[in-house]
Amino acid sequence: MIHIIDRQNAAQFQPLLRGMFADRKRLFVDLFGWDVPVVDGQYEMDQFDTDDAVYLVAGYDGEHDASLRLAPTTVPHMLGSVFPHLSPHGVPSGPTTWESSRLCLPQRHGAERRQVLRNRLISAMVDVALARGIEHYTGILPAPFRKEVLAMGWRAEPLGPAVPMPGGSVGAFIVHIDPDTPHRLRWTGTYVGDAEPVLA
Repeated sequence: MIHIIDRQNAAQFQPLLRGMFADRKRLFVDLFGWDVPVVDGQYEMDQFDTDDAVYLVAGYDGEHDASLRLAPTTVPHMLGSVFPHLSPHGVPSGPTTWESSRLCLPQRHGAERRQVLRNRLISAMVDVALARGIEHYTGILPAPFRKEVLAMGWRAEPLGPAVPMPGGSVGAFIVHIDPDTPHRLRWTGTYVGDAEPVLA
């Protein structure tokens, strides 16, 4: 099940959110070695985990399986505030442009399960966009994964060259969400029909 969690219903999902932040710490800090804030020694939370964020979380019975974060670009966000140099021709922003970040696919699931969870989250991300009038998503990814994202079938493009950083090169991208985006993503097996977002 994919839960859509925002400021309106976050109080109902505190165990699930704690599990998400704990898994983010294990993945991004313990495994990848990112130099990002850690709260109480166990939760990875940064300055963009605000009331404006919307979380798509895969989980059952309060247990976090995988997640990603969506944030409006009309407020401070990662690409615009920390990595604007990754989009040398300007950072796309506006009420119909949102940022996708912090895709968390815990290692404990194994590669095949992580791909299933990734596809469900991407499918839910597209469904949310179509339901809420979001026309574009931006984001920052390691260069190899950015190539995968750009080749998934939707209209997508890099916002600049990949830039070397500690841990490997990263690059920014933008994807355009259209009514036919689900069909385009089905061509590559990315969009899955059972990934309808669920409001608990």
